[in-house]
Amino acid sequence: MRQIPLGVRLRSAAVFENFHAGQNLEAIVAVRTATDPVWICGPAAAGKTHLLQAVCAASTWPCAYIDLLGEPGMPPAVLEGLEKLRLLSLDNVERAAGEAGWERALFHLFNAVADHRTRLILAASTVPTAIHWCLPDWASRAASCQVFQLRLLDDAERIEALRLRARTRGLTLPHETAQYLLRRMPRDQQTLFDLVDRLDEESLVAQRRLTVPFVRQALKL
Repeated sequence: MRQIPLGVRLRSAAVFENFHAGQNLEAIVAVRTATDPVWICGPAAAGKTHLLQAVCAASTWPCAYIDLLGEPGMPPAVLEGLEKLRLLSLDNVERAAGEAGWERALFHLFNAVADHRTRLILAASTVPTAIHWCLPDWASRAASCQVFQLRLLDDAERIEALRLRARTRGLTLPHETAQYLLRRMPRDQQTLFDLVDRLDEESLVAQRRLTVPFVRQALKL
């Protein structure tokens, strides 16, 4: 059973099976197995949210994914009682920096999950020691996490990520078609993944394979 508070829902495509590791295998292993608090960081489109949601999707125990940027006006009290879950993923944690109420809530949650042996995974744009916290006690707790920095995929890895995404949808994406998409479209992973999902629907309707001519026609490139 999964508990997803505040109406937040996991993206159905955010699973480990379609996440191409590239140079991030160590971080993926930690997210899946580490019992101590884990802090993952990296630039936009590196896959932080995907991993946080994937670990919840894979869990058979009560868990929660919360995006601190996801709900305007969301109060720090939303974190109360979450230590009773078995797994907790907190995204965009840097949003709490400089807000004493949020930092205090994170501090108390961090202590409580240790008492309950709840797995805690946090994500932010950078390492915890580079964030300007206002509460020293919380800064100390954040710095005690196992920290993993995600790296963006290079072009060869992006192609493999696209082909993996296609395979998980039952599609065959030829290497040359993936190369064509990478040359013609924005390179951030979410845009490329959304294109694969769209091409899945287009190819099903047209009963066509994902050749370069079909993709050019379907996407009007």
